[in-house]
Amino acid sequence: MIDKTITIEDLVETIPGSVKYLMEQGIKCIACGEPIWGTLEEAAKEKGFNDEEIDKFVNDLNNLSNDKPKNDIKRSIDIKKLRPG
Repeated sequence: MIDKTITIEDLVETIPGSVKYLMEQGIKCIACGEPIWGTLEEAAKEKGFNDEEIDKFVNDLNNLSNDKPKNDIKRSIDIKKLRPG
C-alpha cells in the first residue's frame, strides 16, 4: 500500500505505471525528461491539487498496483542515478 507521503522515487520504483498515470493527471515526473523529487503529496500540491484529489490519486495508484499482472516483467530506471548531487 502506498500513501501520499511516498516519495516520487519510491512510487516509480514500486509502480512503474505511475509515471503514465501522474502525467495524465498533469503531474509530470520522469517521462518529461526532468525528474522531480519529494513526495506524491508535495508534487500534487505544487500543481494545485487539494487533499481530496490527492486521496483519489493514492486510491487510484493502489488500484493500479493491485491490477498489475503477477508475471509482469518489471522494467525499471535507476532513478537514484538521475538525482543531482
